Amino acid sequence: MIETLIDLNHLRIVLAIGMLGYASYTDVTKREINDLVWIIFGALAVVLIIFEPNLSEALVNIGISLIVAPVVLIIWRIGFFGGADAFAIIVLAALVPQITFSDGMITPFTILTNAVLISIIPLFLNFFRNLIEIAKKNDIFEGFKEPTGKRIMAMFLGYRAKNPKYSFSIEKKAGKNKKLNLVLHNAEYAEFCTTPNTWITPGVPYMLFITAGFIVQLVYGDAIFNFFASI
Repeated sequence: MIETLIDLNHLRIVLAIGMLGYASYTDVTKREINDLVWIIFGALAVVLIIFEPNLSEALVNIGISLIVAPVVLIIWRIGFFGGADAFAIIVLAALVPQITFSDGMITPFTILTNAVLISIIPLFLNFFRNLIEIAKKNDIFEGFKEPTGKRIMAMFLGYRAKNPKYSFSIEKKAGKNKKLNLVLHNAEYAEFCTTPNTWITPGVPYMLFITAGFIVQLVYGDAIFNFFASI
């Protein structure tokens, strides 16, 4: 029974990685993911339940994992990420319910919190990119009259792009000057910027962060909980 459970968990992980790999590829190349991906892998998650050696325990684990479902649906409707990202996390909750190779703590929200933590990395990449431009004596805020605090915030959120692609504008005209427009862009409906030489925030596919969050769960567990537990 133990060997069967281990093999089943391995199969779940392989399917999850396959799903996330395909979803990430199409999200990066096409900026859209066919809903059939979630239907197919969601169906596979249901089918795998039949082969569980302890059905009642498996149903409880999946039920607990699916606590994350209403949370990600709300986040989607707010516009922090797209519907595909929400469906991916829901399918993962059913396909690989809190599965990990580590001894670290796991919660129903681990993939989501890991993804949120990893999504902070691009902010620092933006900031250092802007510092390099400033060090080169490039006036990245040419035409802007904004307070220092707002400029620093913009340096984390984005950068001035010569030829924007898959990104959202964070500047607007204000008479003869330009203004930084640091507002939340709805991940589902916002249009990509095509205006050259514009301050933008990169539209990095959140599916990449979800994939990374799942991998972190496999090898480490919940990054936030385990970090504070080790202090």
